[in-house]
Order: sequence, then structure tokens, then C-alpha cells
Amino acid sequence: MTNYASIVPLIGGETIAMQNVLGKRPEYILSYKEFEANDKHLLEYYKNEVPYHLLNGDKLPDIKSVDIVNTVCPCAGLSSLSPTSNSESTTNDWMRTSAEYILGSVSPKVFWGENAPRLASKMGEPIVKDLRKIGQKHGYTFSIFKTKSLLHGLSQVRDRTFYFFWKGDKVPQLEYINRKYEKIEDAICDVKRNPDDPMNVLTNDAVPSQNPYYAYVLEKLNKTHRQFASSIDKTTNPLEWIYKNDSFVKASDWMRQKGFDKDADKCIRKHDKLQSGGNIMWHNIEVPKDHIGAFVGHRPTQLTHPWEDRFLTIRECLSLMKMPDDFILQGGRKNLNHICQNVPVTTAQDMAKQAVAFVEGRLDNQLWQQDYMSQDNRRECIISENSSVQLDEFMV
Repeated sequence: MTNYASIVPLIGGETIAMQNVLGKRPEYILSYKEFEANDKHLLEYYKNEVPYHLLNGDKLPDIKSVDIVNTVCPCAGLSSLSPTSNSESTTNDWMRTSAEYILGSVSPKVFWGENAPRLASKMGEPIVKDLRKIGQKHGYTFSIFKTKSLLHGLSQVRDRTFYFFWKGDKVPQLEYINRKYEKIEDAICDVKRNPDDPMNVLTNDAVPSQNPYYAYVLEKLNKTHRQFASSIDKTTNPLEWIYKNDSFVKASDWMRQKGFDKDADKCIRKHDKLQSGGNIMWHNIEVPKDHIGAFVGHRPTQLTHPWEDRFLTIRECLSLMKMPDDFILQGGRKNLNHICQNVPVTTAQDMAKQAVAFVEGRLDNQLWQQDYMSQDNRRECIISENSSVQLDEFMV
């Protein structure tokens, strides 16, 4: 019977995906002291019944081998959302450190994880090269799979890259996935509000229609929030609507009349900057329709409900990442960003199924006699099938 464990699971979307595929909890969870706060959500979800070991000390835990290990090592080192991202970032060391430990000490049939899209880009090449060397040293091939959650049925355009170490001298060509996505308004409205649910708490207590930019748009169109949301065909930001359909100068005059002097001044600065060929910060509230961008950054607190004049609840945010209905975000609103530092469960499930298929021999007719492959699920093509990295290069 296939079994698994996790290392650095963070909030746990990927681990829960493995649980959904195999129908059981992990044998144990490994991590480092730096990630205890992030891991706590998953440990509490499991009622602290799954063994949890930190690897920072000299004494390593006495653990049994498993077939599969999954991980969500931090991706800020390669993330386009991080202003300091680069291939030399020390954040990337977690991928190397965890790979060295898992491949050398646990020796599973598959070790897989998720990272930023740039792992499959030129910026990520040095890390990929290092990971391939570590894999070859321990008898593993390596592959990466670039995709986006929209193709896995999620209502987010969230590019991500999964990476895999495969025990042996062959690498499997993974199945391409293109599933019809659930509309964002349906994903939110399908969440039932339970007054007894501790996650039935708004991420933002403000009222969307009272936002000066959105209030201007609604008055201009003589619409309520619900009417506006019904009239749009894609997710809309009031700033973008004003820029495309009206003007920041007119919006500024209206705001000054309404007593929003600071926002009126900001409107003029936005107008002047755009007129001079510059750019502005476009972040504002968003009214959801059809799909959204990645559920990160401002979105947990600035995405409105599709029909009700309010922002989302924590439960609705968790649901957008397909976390279980009884999952609790420890610490509530102060840890909202932990929801974002996660792999959507349904996206990860597609990858988990392929890892399990490899272990169970169901990918045997898709194996290539080589040590590396890079696939792009968005274009359904093999990007690279590079030749082997020389082991003596690793030993220098």
C-alpha cells in the first residue's frame, strides 16, 4: 500500500491533496524551526496526531522510509512578487537542503514539490542544475512541470512549477491537464455561511461600495454593487474602470465634492503620472467575475463578494484554495497571508495522482531513458529533455 510523508508542508494544501488521493494521513511531517508557525495550521487540522519532527538539531529523527514525500519549500527566491528574487537568493537553499536530506536519508520512490514559475525559466536554471546534481548523486532523475491553476479547474490564473525526483534512471512523461475551470462567482457563492464557524469572519470590515473609487463608479452608472457585479463580464477594479471609461480628473472633482480630499489629490497624481508616460499602482478592490489572478497579495482583503456588498470571509478565502470545510486558519486574520503561501489542493491533486501512478507502475509505458525532462502544461509540450549532468562536476 503506497504511503507518504511531507517536509515543509506550510499550511498544507499539497499534503491534503496527497491525503485525498491516497485516502489517509501522512506517516509523519518533517520541517525546520523557521516554518513552525506556517505548519501549525496543518498540525492542528490533524489534531496533532501525525508525528512532527524538526530537522534543525544534530540528532535526526528515527523515521521509516516511505514511497512518496511532498514539499512546499518557500518560493520567494524565485517569485515575481518578491522584489529581491534571484537565483542566488538564500531562500532557494531550502529546496537544496530538503532534497539532500530526503533523497539521502529517506530515499522515497518520488520526492516532489512546488515552487514559483521562474524555476522553469532562465532565472531558475542554476537551481535546476543543482537539484539535478543532487538527484543524480542519490540515484534519481529529475523533471519539472510548468502549469497554471486555471487548467486544473481553479478560478485563478496562478502560474506554478512542480518539480519531481524519480528513483531510478528513467523519467516519466506526465499527463497534460486541461480541465474546465469553475467560475469565481460560483466558487465564492457555493460557500455556506455558518454563524458557528470560527472562520465566518470578514477579512476586511469595510464596505466595498463606500470605497471612494468604487462609490464614484457606482454613482456614475447609477447601480448598486449587485447590479454592477451582474453587468460586468470579467473581474473589475474601479481604478481600471475609471481609466478606461472615464477620467481621474472627473473622479477627483467628484471626490472633492464628497469630502474625499486625500483621494481627490491621489486621482490627480495618478492622472499626471499616466499622462507623462509613467505607471501607477493599480491595486484596489476587485469585483469578481469569471476568474481572478493569483489569490495573493491584496486579494484576500480586497476581493468583494460577487453579490453582497462586503468583502470575503476567511472561510471563503480558504475555499478558494480548496482547503477542507473544517480547516481552521490558526490566528485568524493576522495569518491571512498563510492562505496565499499554499498550493491549491485541487491543483496539487493532479500532481499527486501522477506521483502515485509512478510508484504503482502505471507510468511504465511513459518512461524515457534520460535523467531530465521539462514539460509545459500550458502549451502541452516538452520544453527540454537535456542530457545528463556529469557526476564528477558535482563532486568538484
